[in-house]
Amino acid sequence: MPELVDPNTRLRASFLKAVAEFHAEGPGRPVPWFVTDVDPPALTDAEAFAAYVARVLAERTEAAARPDARVPMTTLWWTEGDRVLGRLAIRHRLTPGLRRVGGHIGYDVRPSARRRGHATAMLAAALPVAAGLGIDRALLTCDEANIASRRVIEANGGRLLAADGGKLRFLLPTGSAQQLM
Repeated sequence: MPELVDPNTRLRASFLKAVAEFHAEGPGRPVPWFVTDVDPPALTDAEAFAAYVARVLAERTEAAARPDARVPMTTLWWTEGDRVLGRLAIRHRLTPGLRRVGGHIGYDVRPSARRRGHATAMLAAALPVAAGLGIDRALLTCDEANIASRRVIEANGGRLLAADGGKLRFLLPTGSAQQLM
């Protein structure tokens, strides 16, 4: 059964295969930011990959927050056994820019694992983690044209807040009450 796990070096081979799948998707399909964020040496060198994993884990602290996000972020990998199926990031707080685009939680499922319910299950598994970080209601955004992501968010209790500039903004409860108001 798939589960969220901390990034780790044991999953290096599968993670790198997932990165290759994202790159191979072709034109018209944006490469997720977490793929472009992988340090190029980490794609070939085990020590560089270990340093990449350490950096991602350290981003959970205020001191090591990503310069482009400026907030601490917990990154988790969605795995089944030794296979990385996707990745998810929970931003601990929001900047004005993240309130418009990005929100608290972002997720990606590797191309070969799509259309099997992984995104919905991964987001459901992340909501208690977000609650543990003090996030009562998570803000998630997606493109208006991204029907699949909208369905994932709504299946997890997301309620549409606004549509603005081609983006949809949703609030999701993170606790067991599953109520927004």
